[in-house]
Amino acid sequence: MTDFGASEETARTATLDDLDDLVNLAQAAIDEKRTQKGGGVWARRERRGDPLDISLRTAIGAPDQEVAVGLIDDTVVGYGTVRIELLADGGQLGVIDELFVDPGCRAVGVGEMLMNHLVDWCRRRGCFGVDSLALPGDRHTKNFFESFGLVARAIVVHRSLET
Repeated sequence: MTDFGASEETARTATLDDLDDLVNLAQAAIDEKRTQKGGGVWARRERRGDPLDISLRTAIGAPDQEVAVGLIDDTVVGYGTVRIELLADGGQLGVIDELFVDPGCRAVGVGEMLMNHLVDWCRRRGCFGVDSLALPGDRHTKNFFESFGLVARAIVVHRSLET
C-alpha cells in the first residue's frame, strides 16, 4: 500500500471528464475479478459490457444509475456504480454492480467514501435496500460489505457443462 500521509479521500458523482480514468479502472476491476473463484462466469454474465467507454458514458447520463469516482486529493483512484431495479411489488432496490479501488490505494478510506456515496444516492431515491455481489472466497469484499450492514440473502450455485 502506498503511504498517502495527510491526503484527503473523497467521492463524487462522475462526469464525462472522468471517462478515461473510469475505463482504465473498469478494465482493471474486470481483470482482477476474472481470476477469482466464480470470476469466469461473472465475466460472462455480470460484468460491464464492452465497449467500456460507451457503456460508462451511457451510465453517467442515465437517471436511474449513479457512477461515482473515489479520489485521493484530486486523483481518481476508484469508482463505483449503482442502479435502481424496480421489483415486482413496485419497490426500488439499489444494486451496486461495481466497486473498485486501485490496489495501491486500498485501505485508506476511498472504498468507504464510495460506498457511502452510493448508499446515500439510493436512500435519496427511495430504495428500500441495497444489494451487491461478492464472489465465493473473496473474504475481503464480503467483510467490506458486511461492515456496511450488507449480509448474504441468497446463494447462487453453478455447474459448468463445458469439458
